[in-house]
Amino acid sequence: MESHFHTLELSSLLPSSSCNPTTKGKRGASMEIVNRHGPCSKLNQQGAKAPSMTEILAHDQARVDSIQARITAQSYDLFRKKDKSSNKNKRVKDSKAYLPAQPGNALGTGNYIVTLGIGTPKKDLSLIFDTGSDVTWTQCQPCVKSCYPQQQPIFDPSLSSTYSNISCSSTACSGLKSASGNNPSCASSTCVYGIQYGDASYSIGFFAKDKLTLTPNDVFDGFMFGCGQNNKGLFGKTAGLIGLGRDPLSIVSQTAAKFGKYFSYCLPTKGGSNGHLTLGNNKGVKSSIQFTQFAASQGTSFYFIDVLGITVGGKALSISPMVFKNAGTIIDSGTVITRLPLTAYDNLRSTFRQFMTNYPRAPDLSLLDTCYDLSNYTSISIPKISFNFNGNANVNLDPNGIFISNGASQVCLAFAGNGDDDSIGIFGNIQQQTLEIVYDVAGEKLGFGYGGCS
Repeated sequence: MESHFHTLELSSLLPSSSCNPTTKGKRGASMEIVNRHGPCSKLNQQGAKAPSMTEILAHDQARVDSIQARITAQSYDLFRKKDKSSNKNKRVKDSKAYLPAQPGNALGTGNYIVTLGIGTPKKDLSLIFDTGSDVTWTQCQPCVKSCYPQQQPIFDPSLSSTYSNISCSSTACSGLKSASGNNPSCASSTCVYGIQYGDASYSIGFFAKDKLTLTPNDVFDGFMFGCGQNNKGLFGKTAGLIGLGRDPLSIVSQTAAKFGKYFSYCLPTKGGSNGHLTLGNNKGVKSSIQFTQFAASQGTSFYFIDVLGITVGGKALSISPMVFKNAGTIIDSGTVITRLPLTAYDNLRSTFRQFMTNYPRAPDLSLLDTCYDLSNYTSISIPKISFNFNGNANVNLDPNGIFISNGASQVCLAFAGNGDDDSIGIFGNIQQQTLEIVYDVAGEKLGFGYGGCS
């Protein structure tokens, strides 16, 4: 009989000082993803001060507030022309680009990062990996007003022989309205973009195009991106952001001729082996991948999915499916903690606590209100948590996808409730750890598999 409990080694939740490299072979155009507390991160400086868990959670809530506000206010999407290249039958299955991906706490951000090359000769840039954004941008010289400190040299477009600015009159410039949420402006006939995030972080600069290098075999001429000359905010030591949303200006759409609007990733645990972000699907879909159709979206950027129910310790929670359907749910690589409708969270929390009565409680940690002092344990038994998605996709979370720790004396359930049942739910990156997450954007479906980082 299948057990409804995990045995969780406490060491897997605590920061690791050694890097456990991936054993996975290269799969084409793939970027590496490593853990945010950084033993595998090339950008992790010795002695650099990582943000506290309280700071990470505060930044996370600011992002959630921003996403929920954007989805509520996306009336402009009603007037957008449909992307003609999103024909369901148009597939490109013979290409794949595998890129390593790594989480970025050591970079001062709670998000994962990937490294790619821009320009001729190419300059390697480590960018925040974000399925909730569309425009890819990096800081550029000269920094007209302000640039935040980044680990790598700031990109200098004057040193790239393939760089050019995009004109104000181009359709790409007018497309920035839907991709960024802000109307573009003009400077001497050059298109100027502006993006602001929920925590008041922003990037403003020229909209440009240049050569994009994912791997030596996956190079794209004329990739459109933001060359930011006024940037400020919580981007840590990264060089900017890579937009993996569904808009025509996202990297997913811009590389569609080769990769068929298909990508996948695995986000590693703190002490785990390297993850990856892979564009394309040249090996076909594993039979073990469970798919759920994307839900009817409210806008073109976010990936909406239908949650039908949650099981804790083998017990299906008594939550009406309408609770999830009412507000909807997105999957987001940039949100750390999964957010649930208040009714669903209250039910999850009370059931989880019933299974955990043998362990001493610890004080709340910011928005996390179910914490335990596990300093006297090396391993514990915790109830399995699984999500049921539309299409009968049942996804068991990795044990490391259930807790987040602030040291052994404060290990917390990594879920939070929205203030009500009407705000959008978000399936966050802690819960996605070690899973193979497959985005068949052309086929309008999301897949889940196990052991994606191994």
